Amino acid sequence: MHPDPEAAPAEIRLREAETIAVAYRRAAKGDAWTALVAAIADALVDLDALEQRLARQGRLISPGYARGRVESGGIRGQRRAGPED
Repeated sequence: MHPDPEAAPAEIRLREAETIAVAYRRAAKGDAWTALVAAIADALVDLDALEQRLARQGRLISPGYARGRVESGGIRGQRRAGPED
């Protein structure tokens, strides 16, 4: 099982960030500004892709499935009378 990245010690995340920074700087042939811009651009592309995936997942969830969740003190599948009833 993989550890939770948020629970990883700060020094591990720092080493990973440094490794990534070095890779970007090498790809930019030593130009730190170009490496920084490339890293940010890649991060924004990844963030946009994640947001699109989350939006697609949200559209796939059936409203009936969401209504059938267990409510506090209730029985699965039972609904309280609501505005649509």
